[in-house]
Amino acid sequence: MKRINLNGTVFHGQGEGKKFLELPWVKRQIEEKLGFTPYPGTLNILLSEESAKRRKLLETAHSIKVCHAEGYCNGAIYQAFIGDLKCAILIPEVKDYPKNVLEVIAPENLRAQLKVKDGDEIAVTVTL
Repeated sequence: MKRINLNGTVFHGQGEGKKFLELPWVKRQIEEKLGFTPYPGTLNILLSEESAKRRKLLETAHSIKVCHAEGYCNGAIYQAFIGDLKCAILIPEVKDYPKNVLEVIAPENLRAQLKVKDGDEIAVTVTL
């Protein structure tokens, strides 16, 4: 199994991930495809320059798809870990989505579980 290590800093998003994850059809698809109910919110990570380059490998890798409903975009999901904690990367499939940002989802509040705040360094291992 191939793994990609990505590093960056935690930052506060705009709440779009929370809105997306609270949608019943998104929640249902994540439960079916990943086996957990997502916490309504994402852990946002601003990738280092080197990690942003490695993130490009995800564009050609197999992903789990969250298929859209009218008015929403698709999303690509990749299983991942932060330390021993199982999580997933959710990448919205929108034209101008930043290539240096990761949105991490999990069954619990990752900020609380990992005791991280804005500006903290963090590493994510994505499994392909």
